[in-house]
Amino acid sequence: MGELEERYIKFSSAFLILIFVAGLMVGGIASCYITFREINSLNNEVSNLRSQVSKLWGIRPEVINQSITIYQNSTALAELYERVENSVVLIVGTTSEGTVQGSGFVYNFSGTMVVITNYHVIHGTTSLSVTFSNRNGYAAAVNGTDPYADLAVLLVDAPEDEFTPLEVVSSSTLRVGDPVIAIGNPYGLFGSMTTGVVSALGRTITEEYTGGFGIANIIQASTPINPGNSGGPLLNFDGKVVGITTAIVTDSQGLGFAIPSSTLLNEVFSLVTYGTYEGHSYLGLKGIDMDYETAQEMGVNVTYGWRVVEVMPGEPSATAGVRVNDIIVGINGTSIRNGDDMASYLEEYTLPGQTVILNVRRGSQTRDIPVTLGSRPSPPV
Repeated sequence: MGELEERYIKFSSAFLILIFVAGLMVGGIASCYITFREINSLNNEVSNLRSQVSKLWGIRPEVINQSITIYQNSTALAELYERVENSVVLIVGTTSEGTVQGSGFVYNFSGTMVVITNYHVIHGTTSLSVTFSNRNGYAAAVNGTDPYADLAVLLVDAPEDEFTPLEVVSSSTLRVGDPVIAIGNPYGLFGSMTTGVVSALGRTITEEYTGGFGIANIIQASTPINPGNSGGPLLNFDGKVVGITTAIVTDSQGLGFAIPSSTLLNEVFSLVTYGTYEGHSYLGLKGIDMDYETAQEMGVNVTYGWRVVEVMPGEPSATAGVRVNDIIVGINGTSIRNGDDMASYLEEYTLPGQTVILNVRRGSQTRDIPVTLGSRPSPPV
C-alpha cells in the first residue's frame, strides 16, 4: 500500500468519526430541546393545577361554614309545616259525658270554606267549636256526615280571612313506601307534626259506629298518631292531603290508619249538598278470608279469596244464587285475594244499582254469578 493511499484511508476514517460525533451532538441537542419543551409544558400544567387548587382552597372555609338544610323530595319539612300549619284546626265538642277533642283541616269546596274531620270526633256532641292556629276560636255546626267512611263536614262561623284551605289530591297514586306527614292535636298539643311512610294500602277497619260494616280502602302508615290526631290531614311531601287520620291500634308502635283522600273526593259533594252519602254498595254477605288450612279442610285447591259463611235472605246475593261456602275469587275479572280486596273494590269501583259479576269457586267448579248491588242499610244512631 502506498503512502498516499495510507494517508487517504486515515483521512476518511477521521472524517467518518467526525460525522458520527457531529451526529451525536446534533441528536443530543435535539433531544435536549424536545425534553426542555416537555418539561416546560409540564411545568405550565403543574402551575395551572396549583392555581386551581389554590382557588378551591381559598373558598373551602366558606363552604364549610354554610348552613345545610336536608331536603326530602325537594321540600324542607320546616318550610312545609310553615305553609300548612294555619290550615289545621282544633275541634272541641261537648257531650253528655264531658268534652272531646280532635283535629280537622280547612277545605275549599267550590268557594265554600268547610272543615273536614272524622265522624267519630263529632259523634254524640251537642255543641262544637273550632280553634285556628292563631288561637282564635269560633262556633261550628255539622253540615254532613258519613259514618261508613268516618267522615264529617263542619261549617264554621268565622271571618273569611281565618280560612287557609289545603289542597286535596287523589290517594290512588300512593305506593307503599311513600313518605307521609301527619299534623294534628294529639292530647290537645296544638299543631304537632310527625312523619313516616305508607306501610300498607287497601286495609279494612271496623268502628263501633258502622254497625259491623267495614271502612274500606284504608291507608296504613307508620306516621305516629295519638288520640286527638283524629280528623287531621295526612299529607304527602308536597303538602297536599292524601288522607284523613282516623285510628290507631291500641298499644301498637307505628301502626296508624287514615281514610283515603279519594273517598273524601268521591263523597264531599254529597256531604256538603245533601248532608249524607248513599253510595255504599251492598252484597248481603258475611264471610272470612281463605288460607291453606281452610282449603285443606274444605277439600279445595284454592287458598285465596273470600269464603261466604252467611247469605242474608232477600238481599242481592241471595237473589242471585250465591251459597254458603262459595269462595269469591274475583269481581268483574279482578282478582280478590281476601275481604280487604273485596271491600276496596266495591267501595272504589261500584255504586248501588250496578250489576257486577262475582267469580266464584264452588267445589271444583268455577262460576260467574251476576249480582245487582243494593245499598247498605242506614247506619246505627
